[in-house]
Amino acid sequence: MKHSKKIIFALLALAMSNTSVAAPIPLDRVSVQINDGIILESEIINMVSTVKANAKAANQALPSDDALRTQVIERLILTHLQMQTAERIGLQIGDLQLDQTIENIAKEQKVSVAKMQQTIESEGTSFSQYREQLRQEVTLGEIQRIQVQRRIQVSPQEISGLVKLIEEQGLKDVEFQIGHILIEIPSNPTSEQLESASRRADIVLKRLNDGDDFRSTAIASSGGPKALEGGIWDFMNINEMPTLFAEVVSNAKKGDIIGPIKSGSGFHIIKVVDTRGLQTQELSEVKSRHILLKPSPILSEDRAKAMLTNFLAQVRSGDADFAKLASQYSEDPGSAAKGGELGWADPSIYVPEFSQTLASLQEGQISEPFRTTHGWHIVQLEASRKTDATEQFNSNRAHQLIFRRKFNEELQTWLDEMRSEAYIEIVEPESKRG
Repeated sequence: MKHSKKIIFALLALAMSNTSVAAPIPLDRVSVQINDGIILESEIINMVSTVKANAKAANQALPSDDALRTQVIERLILTHLQMQTAERIGLQIGDLQLDQTIENIAKEQKVSVAKMQQTIESEGTSFSQYREQLRQEVTLGEIQRIQVQRRIQVSPQEISGLVKLIEEQGLKDVEFQIGHILIEIPSNPTSEQLESASRRADIVLKRLNDGDDFRSTAIASSGGPKALEGGIWDFMNINEMPTLFAEVVSNAKKGDIIGPIKSGSGFHIIKVVDTRGLQTQELSEVKSRHILLKPSPILSEDRAKAMLTNFLAQVRSGDADFAKLASQYSEDPGSAAKGGELGWADPSIYVPEFSQTLASLQEGQISEPFRTTHGWHIVQLEASRKTDATEQFNSNRAHQLIFRRKFNEELQTWLDEMRSEAYIEIVEPESKRG
């Protein structure tokens, strides 16, 4: 790693030596070394500018530039570590899959891709830049799903316990918007480190109680996953939020600030930013079936897509049966033996491209071939329904709530582990070196 770092700086030095003296061109520089990768100063500057622009649009106060820069660097470090993991396991979001995702986004917004592109470019972002940002977002979502999902186990006892709780108490009819600040402690902290973190948590809590803005304080002080968003989590029902939150907010009211609460990761301060009546009392479920082909050295991308296009034409013309084709050709071991049947499910459990495609179909309609990280699919929406979650709470919904709660908890654990195992060196600019 040291050698790669020297090579990077040598290349930058060579570039500087070749720069015209008469017309100096400002050059980028390496700001962070992460394993064998780097974060450039331009990445930091661009993200800081974006955060500032978003804060200005929302009339939101921000902490000092130094505090904001620290949080942006931390976010970029975690992003780069996840992208390195994706590269290591061969996860790539190809242009065909990206095009499909963009088409689905345009459908959700009820506009054409051309109109969507026009809107994006009118806001000052090139469409090629938007595509690459979206490619990164999809990659991050997929690598998180792949790496975190396998760490989660939901036992039958947990499901039956939650179903029983719901039957006895009903689904809590309130959703909470939580603000969260984490004062981190290192692994195996010393007593001095614990005491120092505890003091900092007390100082932060006092400032909040004295009226300091929670969001700007979170950006300046928090080591939590939502720090750069001002510590704010989306609205959550108490049954799906992280256990630490659920244990302290069940009887809290809007505006309450709770903490510090000690856990293995540090000292937490939690604020009930807002509450509202439960918005998800009706659950949308779909019944679908699909055929999956996985590209390989033997089966090319184009060949897989062409085979599915041919299957689709045969089914539509009545020359072939969807279930028989699925049983014979589909490479999804969980559904192929059942004629491709996936059963009733909340569509959000599927990868985004799959759930977005289902959302674009009418009952009985079969999609055109589309790409996900699993491979090439055609899917048929057989039926859809809405269920009343407050009266017909079932084991599938219980599993989903428990899974979402555990996913948020395990995601943070995985990110912490990945960061602690990485080689990271922050290179301060010369103006800040002593």
